[in-house]
Amino acid sequence: MTSTAKDEILALCRRLGDAHHGKDAAAIAGCYLADAVIFSLAPPLTERGLDRNALAGWLATWVGPIIVDAADVDVAVGEDIAWCTALNRMRGTKTDGETFRTTMGFRRTADGWRIAHDHSSVPFHMDGSYRAATELTP
Repeated sequence: MTSTAKDEILALCRRLGDAHHGKDAAAIAGCYLADAVIFSLAPPLTERGLDRNALAGWLATWVGPIIVDAADVDVAVGEDIAWCTALNRMRGTKTDGETFRTTMGFRRTADGWRIAHDHSSVPFHMDGSYRAATELTP
């Protein structure tokens, strides 16, 4: 793993966070490959590429900036493929914030690193209630 590649991946993640903060759908989409596989928190179960209209609609549900704090970030980099896991907390004026897990896969392209796979999930209580455990903090 080269530190340069890891720094480039972390810079892409910061760019994604800045795009969320600015509620910039085009900038968010620019972090992804056009055919990225996405397992998001909202339906459908999977999609190929970002649905910019759905993304813009979701961004509009936030009154102000969206802040994503990442903890326990781990990046593993190969020659043209990289993976990153993190615990994220999303905050803003819409809610007090919810904790969710993210695993992202990256692919090096001629234009630099891009997100090729994004899987987000929410832990749940296994006490029979199956309630989302969004109150957890990293």
